[in-house]
Amino acid sequence: MIRLTPDNGIPRHILLMMAVLAGFTVANLYYNQPLLDMICRETGITQVQANLITVITQTGYALGLLFVVPIADMVSLRRIVMTCMSVAALSAVAIGLADNVWLLWGASLTLGLSSITPQLFIPMATRYSRPENKSRNMGYVASGLITGIVSARAVSGYIGDWFGWRAMFFIVAVLMLIGLLVTLRMMPQVSQTFHGTYRQLMHTVGSIFVSHSRIRLYSLRPAMSFASMLCIWSCMAFHLAQPPFHAGSDAVGMLGLCGVLGAIAASGVGRHVQKAGILRLSVIGSCLQVMAWMSAWLWGDTYAGLIMAITLADIGAQCLQVSNQSASLQQFPEATNRVNTIFMTTMFIGGSFGTFCSGLGWSMAGWTGVCVVGAIFASASLFLSCYEQLFMKQY
Repeated sequence: MIRLTPDNGIPRHILLMMAVLAGFTVANLYYNQPLLDMICRETGITQVQANLITVITQTGYALGLLFVVPIADMVSLRRIVMTCMSVAALSAVAIGLADNVWLLWGASLTLGLSSITPQLFIPMATRYSRPENKSRNMGYVASGLITGIVSARAVSGYIGDWFGWRAMFFIVAVLMLIGLLVTLRMMPQVSQTFHGTYRQLMHTVGSIFVSHSRIRLYSLRPAMSFASMLCIWSCMAFHLAQPPFHAGSDAVGMLGLCGVLGAIAASGVGRHVQKAGILRLSVIGSCLQVMAWMSAWLWGDTYAGLIMAITLADIGAQCLQVSNQSASLQQFPEATNRVNTIFMTTMFIGGSFGTFCSGLGWSMAGWTGVCVVGAIFASASLFLSCYEQLFMKQY
């Protein structure tokens, strides 16, 4: 079994494994989005209850980021990944068999909680890569992650249309079992950086968050951007089900393919973080998202307008996430998992809040309400960059 050492490089096949498994597992958070209208019609739940499936899945992911990811600094990473894959498989089966909203919500929570593998691999790529390759390799893993998100929406849309929404989650269970076997065969050994109790470990997470304003900024800014991006997807199935589209889950999945440019952007941003700078990439990303919501509002009743909005929102989100995450992790090489806990927990709390607010916007004013909510979150991210420019020293 390969054993990695900090700053000494990661074999290419291990990096590829991390990117692929990151894509497979993060997809669990997004399979339900194109299927929400179908779930409503089959189970009889309301659109608000269906929207909460996505919110609860993301909340479970945030809980996993907060309470499980830090453990990778003190427990075998291999063991954590294997446990997560097993729980995710069981949760997917439970969703596929669910006949009431409470089981849907409960299994969605544990599916989100156990889908944190990508956020174990990103700190690993940062810590063990050679210094000159840290941001680049993190970008590669992030590209796999975004590809998983894009594929999730497209694949689940088509499978839902052909075989029903339950079939998608049985397929997820099989994919997680395959991931478990890959982990058993290929996962390298890595060293632990913390020796103490779980309580002491979590105390250090709180200390890092309280004492470092820049990590708080790097976490909150992409959280607002992520919330803005998820606003589009949380209500897309409802929007496309109405006039003038009258479209099903397959159309939602097809639109999800537009996000492939986000995966390409993640890799590109990772290579250019040091040259372009965190602040500049953050401003560019926020401006792209503001433009995305202008497109969604003006031309949201056309596929061309939605494609433009999705593409700009995804690329903007990657500009913010990859640049700010890279900067955060490199500040504490000896505590990358704990720093990543702060970063990703903040980001996914933002995402869950954005999804919830988008649902409220939809219930109050339809697609226009969703556009207003998304634009507010994008503007908040831009405001934080202006605050950094005016009141904080640049990175």
